[in-house]
Amino acid sequence: MSASVFAPLITLASELLPHALEPSDDGAHDLAHLQRVWHNVRTLQAEEGGDVEVLLAAVLLHDCVAVEKNSPLRSQASRLAAEKAAKVLAELDWPKSKIAAVVHAIEAHSFSADITPLTLEAKLVQDADRLDSLGMLGVARTFYIAGRMGSALYDPLDPEAKARDYDDKRFCLDHFQTKLLHLAKGFQTRAGQRLAQIRHQRLQGFMEQLKEEIGIV
Repeated sequence: MSASVFAPLITLASELLPHALEPSDDGAHDLAHLQRVWHNVRTLQAEEGGDVEVLLAAVLLHDCVAVEKNSPLRSQASRLAAEKAAKVLAELDWPKSKIAAVVHAIEAHSFSADITPLTLEAKLVQDADRLDSLGMLGVARTFYIAGRMGSALYDPLDPEAKARDYDDKRFCLDHFQTKLLHLAKGFQTRAGQRLAQIRHQRLQGFMEQLKEEIGIV
């Protein structure tokens, strides 16, 4: 992917892209994901403001350490990425204050890390990343990841988990209830909240159509 898709900071993108991703076959956390999150950030930043250099660095480096969804280290992924990002930016002679801002934005972006974003940039990055887990992209990425992890689409005996606990490691459909349908409540910015509600409604619409097609009345 050309650095041009990360306009207007193409030079900075060219410096950071070689560090952005470790070798991985995870198509849900790839360069296309980084491009979408940057698009989301730019959309939010146009309304909310924020330091675009900090935002781009945080976007490009927020997944710079690859940790699988089913890894016991998953909750530490954002911290590991933040540590690597700090080293990369220090080698590029970034000011300590800006490095700290990027580090916090990366640490706070993760749902599993459960860290409250304290700066505008951290709020924007968290919102932008979570938008990519909602709407039709959220649907596509969820089923893609479930396939990689070997999960079933749903429990044929109890698709809605009425007589069992949710288990999104075994059943993809359960993940909508354990995470995706709760994401829209936690957005940090007004612009993010508005876009999240639109994508949340798309997610709900997909769920209703899927349930109809598998025979849930």
